[in-house]
Amino acid sequence: MNDTILIVEDEPKIARLIADYLSKSGYASDHIDHGNTVMEWLEEQTPLLILLDLMLPGTDGLTLCRQIRERYPSLPVIMLTARVEEVDRLLGLELGADDYICKPFSPREVVARVKAVLRRTHGSVLGESPAEGDRLVLDEDGWRALAGGQDLGLTAVEFQLLKVMMQSPGRIFSRDQLMDHMYRDHRIVSERTVDSHVKKLRRKIADIWPERDIIRSVYGVGYKYQPEE
Repeated sequence: MNDTILIVEDEPKIARLIADYLSKSGYASDHIDHGNTVMEWLEEQTPLLILLDLMLPGTDGLTLCRQIRERYPSLPVIMLTARVEEVDRLLGLELGADDYICKPFSPREVVARVKAVLRRTHGSVLGESPAEGDRLVLDEDGWRALAGGQDLGLTAVEFQLLKVMMQSPGRIFSRDQLMDHMYRDHRIVSERTVDSHVKKLRRKIADIWPERDIIRSVYGVGYKYQPEE
């Protein structure tokens, strides 16, 4: 395995923009603009992660994702799509994608998602060390969240809430979506309950990092985790 991110995208401007931002974060990248050549490329090289566009000339992204999962089950894949229908999103994830990003997107969001997926799949990301004291780190075995090395003292529900949002930086979660992740027994709770948990989570983060705003409200929609650059 090398340190390359494979960008499979048929729009050259988008591919160049992503490559530039990945480079600034310390990642090398390679670019393929046609679906028919992806599997051949993978026979010669194994990237850290694949950014895979849904709509490609030749073999489409969903078919490629299925083929990649069958042949390389542990290779992380993030799907890029301009088709926002829920069935496409769910189908992409059911085929084995680790995450998806909807176009138009911020290249910073792409980099943040890449880092988040690499943390989940490799335990760390390029240029970062688990011992760094200026990061928010989840200890899933101990159900703890550490901000700058300090335990936030989260409840189980707060930990699950933070974990869900951190797994997809920049993604906006509705209150209903957060409730589904927070309460696996599908108990009936009000939206105000979610707001209350978010408020407490923010307060605990602010006690350690008063100058940071990493859990953000999106008016009329929900919440998102937005790590600072």
